[in-house]
Amino acid sequence: MSQPARKLPPEAGYRVLFAPHRRIQHRWVMLIVGTMVVGAALGLARFGYSTVLPAMQEGIGLDNTQAGVIATANLFGYLMLAAIGGALASRLGPRVVIAAGLTLAGLSMLLTGMVSSFAGATFWRLLTGIGSGASYVPVMGLMAAWFSARRRGLAAGILVSGSSFVLIVIGPSVPAVLNAYGDMGWRVCWWGFGTLVLIIAMIAALLLRNCPEDCGLRPVVEDTSGNGERARAGLKWGAVYRARSVWHLGAVYFPHGFSYIIYLTFFVAILVQEAGYTEAAAGNLFMLVGWLSLACGIIWGHVSDVLGRGPALMIVYLIHVVAFAIFGLTASPVALTISAILFGLTAWSIPAIMSAASGDIVGPKLAPAALGFATLFFGVGQAAAPTVAGAVADAVGSLRLAMLLAAGVALMGAIGAATLRMKVQGRT
Repeated sequence: MSQPARKLPPEAGYRVLFAPHRRIQHRWVMLIVGTMVVGAALGLARFGYSTVLPAMQEGIGLDNTQAGVIATANLFGYLMLAAIGGALASRLGPRVVIAAGLTLAGLSMLLTGMVSSFAGATFWRLLTGIGSGASYVPVMGLMAAWFSARRRGLAAGILVSGSSFVLIVIGPSVPAVLNAYGDMGWRVCWWGFGTLVLIIAMIAALLLRNCPEDCGLRPVVEDTSGNGERARAGLKWGAVYRARSVWHLGAVYFPHGFSYIIYLTFFVAILVQEAGYTEAAAGNLFMLVGWLSLACGIIWGHVSDVLGRGPALMIVYLIHVVAFAIFGLTASPVALTISAILFGLTAWSIPAIMSAASGDIVGPKLAPAALGFATLFFGVGQAAAPTVAGAVADAVGSLRLAMLLAAGVALMGAIGAATLRMKVQGRT
């Protein structure tokens, strides 16, 4: 005798019908808020320093070495929290760690605008770096929980465009503020940066979610090959930091941290001090980098989904070699514009690819920890580079040799990326 069909409650049909749409909606929320977090943690908390540096140097009497030390302090703070922030995010959830990190960064940026000495600027920039590292690494790792391997590079690419939006805004606005407020202009800029970061911290606390399950949704579909499950089974907490593939990823990440930060930290300074640009003209070229970089993470993240992480990284590194070398070899406005274009088209692509690669290796749960560990290598390069570059510039009387150093290190990154072998599989 056949059994009568079991009736389902009305809300069950609703969940089945609209669950896919809810997943898509929440993915967009994660991407939009995550992009804002990246813009705050990197665009404002780190790259904002480059735009106000000439005025800040004049305001409190900094030479190039001291300017480099201040940048290094910021990056050392980032390094301190890179691995710890990723591990904390995997244990406590990215949402809390991201909001706390941005709050610290915003407050310390407000206080940077009140300094009157080299020591004070160094201290507050150190704390800004700590907050930046605590928020950036977890938000990049968060995408592994919302996107499977085949879309992970694209998602990370969208996130890193947050820095592009910031460059577009601060490129022309910072010179305008400096002109409007005179000697107080660079302080007003820091106060504005800090306020925006605090606002984004509140938005992140309200809207971010650690995983689809927190919204009543099913988790993402993982690799059909079973590689993701084996990775999670075989790579527990301690094993993440012993995994050869994670160390390899970090070694390839180091040259990017060392080379690109020299380029961005002294971008405006070399244009103003050595190429005859006005602050407004230098700001416009900085803005051009921002406009061009809007889609770079999306494009190169997708390229890495198709070609593989290693080949995509190698191509990007070679483009950076050319861009950095141009700044070190010529003061021609045409050549410098070409350099800005090349860098803009690839600016944030390497972090996007690294974020996707971390999820590929260890799966969504441990992705923030793996990315944080790889970011230690990146952070060491970042922390060392500005001081080295500033000292080289003071020793030879020019920043050009530092730019050539950046080009050489980027070439090392291209060679390292050529040895990176990763197979990307999966479906959304």
